[in-house]
Amino acid sequence: MLHAVKLHARSALACLGAAALCALALPAAAGTLDTVKQRGTLQCGVSEGLYGFSEQNAQGQWSGFDVDFCRAVAGAIFDDPAKVTFVPLSASNRFEALRSGKVDLLSRNTTWTLEREAGLGLAFAGINFHDGQGFMVMRSLNKDSALDLDGAKVCVEAGTTTQANLADFFRANSMKYEEFAFPRSSETLAAFQNGQCNVLTRDQSALYAERLRLPKPGDAIILPDVISKEPLGPVTRADDFPWFNVVRWVNFALINGEELGVTQANTAEAAASGKPDVRRFSGAEGGLGKMLGLDDAFALRAVKASGNYAEIYERNLGVRSRLGIPRGLNQLWSMGGVLYAPPLR
Repeated sequence: MLHAVKLHARSALACLGAAALCALALPAAAGTLDTVKQRGTLQCGVSEGLYGFSEQNAQGQWSGFDVDFCRAVAGAIFDDPAKVTFVPLSASNRFEALRSGKVDLLSRNTTWTLEREAGLGLAFAGINFHDGQGFMVMRSLNKDSALDLDGAKVCVEAGTTTQANLADFFRANSMKYEEFAFPRSSETLAAFQNGQCNVLTRDQSALYAERLRLPKPGDAIILPDVISKEPLGPVTRADDFPWFNVVRWVNFALINGEELGVTQANTAEAAASGKPDVRRFSGAEGGLGKMLGLDDAFALRAVKASGNYAEIYERNLGVRSRLGIPRGLNQLWSMGGVLYAPPLR
């Protein structure tokens, strides 16, 4: 009986650690990490197409910030970033795909909220992009601020936090608007493009991406107002704490990799380093990977697969990319941003 009580206590602590209510979580499944290893590939849910985050070219090859995170997880597990199957998901079906086991991991510009975590039995494994909701309008509308949008016709994607934030913003500022909600982002952009609405609202990073899809991107402007907090990050089911831990610590590894100066190009050099923190990162000492069910070099493998956080950001979203989004809040804490990861030790 004492043994059973101890097991129950450990289970309860695991639920608290995953920041989810066990009573609302899904029934416990077989270990996801073991399933992924046996299958030989990671099933990763991504968006159906968003420049900079997840997009598929004519040859069927995927690229983007969220895609690179999936590859980093595959690298940590298999030492092979190619062992990922990408599953494109809409905003309306992304959570059910994760809950049902269609995907092992959701890496799809998804906002962390209490309702999604506690109410849906999900667990957000950290924040890898700090965003905020904004508005895009055509220059011809002659608007400089979101507070000038009284009476606007606004296109928004249905079933998102964006839709709820939109209602809150106009209500809080005693303004009226007409909402045009669509189930898919492509339909939302098309309605804005054909003039069905004169305002498009999404996360600011997504607005940068969507503007590039317009025939004349320069004809549209993104207003400076940010009306919400949108902490984006990878999501797992809350019924598998060990798997949640794997995804969480891969996320932390990419951030720590940038702090330590470990890049995709110098992983071999890092593996031979004499510095204690780099030796733990590379798996040369500490035995940290085994605690996760991975090789001790899991963090080094993740960076080898996709690069550290800075490399992933700059390649897909940064000022030299098509989107040209400054790091801002997504800069390291030591460089004026809020990006911070617990140490690997």
